[in-house]
Amino acid sequence: MDRGFLVPDTRAVDGPEIAERADDLGYDSVWIPELWGDDALVRLTDFAHRLDCDLGTAIVNVYSRSPAVLAAAASTLDDVAPGRVTLGLGVSTPKAIEDLHGMAFERPARRGHETIELIERFTAGEGRVDYDGELFDVQDFPARSADVPIYYAALGPANRRVVGRLADGWIPHNVPFRRLDVAFETVAEAAEEAGRDPDDITVAPYVPCAVSEDPAAARDAIRGHVAYYVGSGEGYRKAVAAAFPEAADAVADAWRSGDREAAADAVTDEMVDALGVAGTPERARERLRDLVAETAIDYPILVVPAQAAGELAEPTMEALAPE
Repeated sequence: MDRGFLVPDTRAVDGPEIAERADDLGYDSVWIPELWGDDALVRLTDFAHRLDCDLGTAIVNVYSRSPAVLAAAASTLDDVAPGRVTLGLGVSTPKAIEDLHGMAFERPARRGHETIELIERFTAGEGRVDYDGELFDVQDFPARSADVPIYYAALGPANRRVVGRLADGWIPHNVPFRRLDVAFETVAEAAEEAGRDPDDITVAPYVPCAVSEDPAAARDAIRGHVAYYVGSGEGYRKAVAAAFPEAADAVADAWRSGDREAAADAVTDEMVDALGVAGTPERARERLRDLVAETAIDYPILVVPAQAAGELAEPTMEALAPE
């Protein structure tokens, strides 16, 4: 089973050391998140010289850099690590875009669509780019050349249709694993309408993972992870609520009231099992194998919850490494 490892975006761990360890353990790829910490593309340029595995962003938002800047960064990184780079994009959340970047979180699906379309044209390797979109108007610039697949982190149906029309892969997060095939139907319909084969789109979800000899500690790490996302992003709450409507509302209400502990406690055992991999090394390995065999997952990107990365990153990475 091929798999990637997302380097935790936290000062509790040494990112380069974790990335090198993942590479040594045989992970096929290392991915870098980006919210408010390391610049993902700068960090990956460093990793390109340290690591032999593939490299990806999961995710870079489509607001804070223009499509041209994203295309230039992706093609430059492809020069440094030819054929090893995947550009993971997403719309992020209103909190991040408005309160961190000071930008309006407007028309996210359209923003994602035009950004991906422009990056693909800017990296096509020939011709000059002219584009008359609803949000972007580009006139007469030469295309660069880069072979960089684009994966899109989409939750709602409008963004999933963007995946189907344009993206090479789909990075869902907090979609219960057993519901991925249902959620993918929207992707597949849009792909077919655009004359694309849905089978060519890689389903590469975040898979939150926590491994410990104390199964309760591992499960609590997943609870904290789920609580953070359900509480801080409406799109994440809706994704979880598709399977757990009452519990998702309870988690979100507790989080938004400021009671983080109650929010985590409101994450049920069923939610932990539906949204993560937790337990002893043997149990977690079995769980991951079953998920990939029995669900729509093509390529899991393993994520250690930030709340427990300091103590669980290394054991989780080692336990779930390719055999």
